[in-house]
Amino acid sequence: MRAMQLHQLTPVTQRATPLRIDEIEAPQPAAGQVLIEVGVCGVCHTELDEIEGRLPPPRLPLVPGHQVVGTIIGVGRGVNDARLGERVGVGWIASACGECDYCRSDRENLCPEFVATGRDIDGGYAERMVVDARFACPIPGTLDDAQVAPLLCAGAIGYRSLRLAALENGEPLGLTGFGGSAHLVLQLVRHRYPDSAVFVFARNAAEREFARQLGARWTGNTHERPPEPPAAIIDTTPAWTPIVATLGHLAPGGRLVINAIRKEGRDQSALLALEYPSHLWLEKRIQSVANVTRRDIVEFLELAAEIDIRPTVRTFPLEEANRALIELKTRSVRGAKVLKIRE
Repeated sequence: MRAMQLHQLTPVTQRATPLRIDEIEAPQPAAGQVLIEVGVCGVCHTELDEIEGRLPPPRLPLVPGHQVVGTIIGVGRGVNDARLGERVGVGWIASACGECDYCRSDRENLCPEFVATGRDIDGGYAERMVVDARFACPIPGTLDDAQVAPLLCAGAIGYRSLRLAALENGEPLGLTGFGGSAHLVLQLVRHRYPDSAVFVFARNAAEREFARQLGARWTGNTHERPPEPPAAIIDTTPAWTPIVATLGHLAPGGRLVINAIRKEGRDQSALLALEYPSHLWLEKRIQSVANVTRRDIVEFLELAAEIDIRPTVRTFPLEEANRALIELKTRSVRGAKVLKIRE
């Protein structure tokens, strides 16, 4: 089968081709697994972190990709044959032990045996893949494959972030950065919390305009003060500066939820500006987000179908995965990048 494989960690640049199209043996499902014929697979910033060595996979070569949409065409021992033909999505979580305290308390994202799709196992930049059957999530029939792909990651992690923010209808919410996850959260907030104003902090003028088009009540730069202090702020940036700035914007008792897989080191000096009276006083809380659970994916897909959340996507053939990564890194074209593997 055809697959785009990573053989060596390297910077993603216009001249580099970090992924290589290979003919490899098609996988077979082991006990408890399903075999998926992949239709599409989204391209995520996490892949950039893997390829460039900030989140290195434990082995090479590796097939990346963790926003997988496809059809079950084979089942391993112990999996019901009724699942054959089912359209499913696979997100970042490929498996967890199911037995530890975290798994038993609906926190499988914190399981010490957490396995990541496209990092710890081969992912969806290929014609076929295998995964634990429990983590192949059903997709509502109204959603288009290419538009589902980014919902499996940016959408699901945004949904989890909003759950952790513990927002109540009428409370204002802040969003720092306005990329793939934040623009989906804004649409979700307008549906679930219709009386809550959304304030968007973004450096890029085009992102601020996009936020206003989607219904943001106010937009501004990171250090600008919104019309009123948000009860919660969800940070989706890779930088430290917005953390300090938004802590100063929060209402007393406010919640800062950090939805970022990493923070860059070059602006760590911003943390030196952290002051207790203005940033941490009045019982403000900081909450990080780690991975997603199956519940996040399934519930968000159901909501997306219900309220018709359809992200803007740009599709590429499998062989053009490197070009999709470049466009993702440079933000040269708006919209989620999705590899179209099966016509």
